[in-house]
Amino acid sequence: MNGLMIIVLAVVVLVAAYLIYGRYLAKKWGIDPNAKTPAYTEADGVDYVPADTNVVFGHQFASIAGAGPINGPIQAAIFGWLPVLLWVLLGGVFFGAVQDFSAMYASVKNKGKSIGYIIEQYIGETGKRLFLIFTWLFSILVVAAFADIVATTFNGFDAEGAKVVADGAVATTSILFIVFAVALGFFLKYTKFNTWVNTGVAIALLVLSIVIGVNAPIYFDRQFWLIFVFAYILVACVTPVWALLQPRDYLNSYLLIAMMVMAFIGIIIYQPAMNLPVFTAFKIVNANTNTVSYLFPTLFVTIACGAVSGFHSLVSSGTSSKQIKSEKAMLPVSFGAMLLESFLAVIALVCVGFAATADGLPAGTPAQIFASAIATFLGKVGIAESISYTLITLAISAFALTSLDSVARVGRIAFQEFWVEDDKEPTAFVKFVSNKYFATIITMVLAFLLAKVGYASIWPLFGSANQLLSALALIACAVFLKKTNRQGIMLWGPMFIMLAVTFTAIIFKIVELVSGFATAVVPGNVLQLVFAVLLLILGIMVAVEGLKKLFESKKAQA
Repeated sequence: MNGLMIIVLAVVVLVAAYLIYGRYLAKKWGIDPNAKTPAYTEADGVDYVPADTNVVFGHQFASIAGAGPINGPIQAAIFGWLPVLLWVLLGGVFFGAVQDFSAMYASVKNKGKSIGYIIEQYIGETGKRLFLIFTWLFSILVVAAFADIVATTFNGFDAEGAKVVADGAVATTSILFIVFAVALGFFLKYTKFNTWVNTGVAIALLVLSIVIGVNAPIYFDRQFWLIFVFAYILVACVTPVWALLQPRDYLNSYLLIAMMVMAFIGIIIYQPAMNLPVFTAFKIVNANTNTVSYLFPTLFVTIACGAVSGFHSLVSSGTSSKQIKSEKAMLPVSFGAMLLESFLAVIALVCVGFAATADGLPAGTPAQIFASAIATFLGKVGIAESISYTLITLAISAFALTSLDSVARVGRIAFQEFWVEDDKEPTAFVKFVSNKYFATIITMVLAFLLAKVGYASIWPLFGSANQLLSALALIACAVFLKKTNRQGIMLWGPMFIMLAVTFTAIIFKIVELVSGFATAVVPGNVLQLVFAVLLLILGIMVAVEGLKKLFESKKAQA
C-alpha cells in the first residue's frame, strides 16, 4: 500500500464527515447565530474573552493536538497500519468529533461552564464533585507526560554528552514564542487592525523566532528544562488568556498547520511505501514469549488524541467555549479541529509505515521517527533535511507546550470548582484552597513528581484515563441533550464502547503495576498505582450517577 493512497482516502473521509455529519449535528441540535455567547454575557477579561474564529480555532487545535496524534499512532503501529487507520478515521468522526462538538455546545448553552458544571446541573452535585476530582487527577497526568516530552525535546545533549544543535534551536525558538506571544497579545488587545494585518504580524513574529532560534541555539540538559517548563506553566496558568494563551496558540496554529502542509506535500511528491504490515496480531509477545499487550484495549487507549480524547472535552468546555464570538463558530472550532487532528494522526501513521523495517518499528522516540520521515520526504524537493528536521521537531514541541498551557489551566479550574458552592458563602478554608495560586501550585507539584517517571511509563495510564474521561463527557452531554429535548442517541454507542475499553485498560494497568512490585518498588510507580485505583473508582461512580439520569423515566425526572 502506498502512503499517498492512505492520505487521499483520509482527506475524502474527513472532508465528507465535516460537510455531511457535522452539519447534520449542528442542524439537529440547533445553532442560534443571533444569540449572545458566554464570551460576552460572562466577560471577565481573564477567561471569558471574545476572540475571532480563527484565533479560537488556533487555540483549540493547538491545545487538543499536543503530542498525542503523533505519539499514539506510532506506538500503536505494532498492530499493523490497518487497525490504526480504521480507528483513527472511524473514531475521529463518530467518537472524537461528536464528543468535542457536544461538549462545546453544552458549555456554550450553559454560560461557558465546564463539563463539571454540566454534570452538576443535569446529573447532580455528587456527580459533579466526583468528576472534578477525576478531571484534576487526569490533568496532573497530562502535565506530567507532556512536560517530560517537552523537556526531552529541548535537551541540548545526547547520551554521550555531545551537543544536539536541532534541540538547542528548538529550545531557543520556543522561548521566543513565549516572549513574542505576550507582545502579540498586547498588540491584538489594544489595536483594531483587521484580520489580515493581525495574521501578517503573527507570521512575521513566527518567522523571526525561527530565524533567531536556528542561528542561536541554547544548550541545557533535560533536568533544567523540566524545571523551566514547570515554572513556565505556573505563570501561564494564572495569566489572563488574552496575554498569553490566545496569542501563543494563534502563533502556534500557523506553525502547526505549516508543518502539516509540508508533510502533505512531502508525501504527495515522495509517495512513500508502507513497509509496515497491514496487520500483525491480536496479541503482541516479547522475545521471551510473554504477552506484552492485546489489540483490545491497547490500540484504543494508545491512539488517544487522534481518534477520541477526553481532554478535548475539557478544552472545548473549559477554555474555547469562553472565547467563541458566535454559535456558528462552534462547528468549525470543535468538529473541524478534531478532524484536522485525525488527519495529523494519519500523517504520523504514514511516517512510521515508511520508516518501519523487516525487524519492526524503527528505533527512536515517536517525535524523532515522525521528524526524520518528513525530513526525508521534503529532501526530494530540495529542502535540507537538517532544516526540515529542526522545523518539524519545533512544531512537535509547540504542540506539547501549548497543550500544557491549556490542561494546567483546566486542572486549576477543576480544583477550584471542587471546593466552591455557588449557593454558599465560602469559608476562610475554602477561600484559601480555591485560590488560583494555591490550586496551581498543588497541581504542579504533584505533576512534577510524576514527570520524573518519564512519559513512556505514564502514557498507558494517561491514555486509559483520557479515554475514560471521554466516556464520562459523552454521558454528561447525552444527559444534557435528553433533558433539553435534543436528540443524543448518536452519543450512546461511543459512550458504551469507551466505557468497556477504558475500564478494561485501567484494570490491566493496575495488575501490571502490582506485578512489578515483586521486582522493585519504584516511588513513581506507587504514585501511578494510586492514580490508577482512584481513577477507576471515580470513573465507575461518575458513570453510574450519569447513566441513572440518562435512563430514568420522564416521570421520575418530573
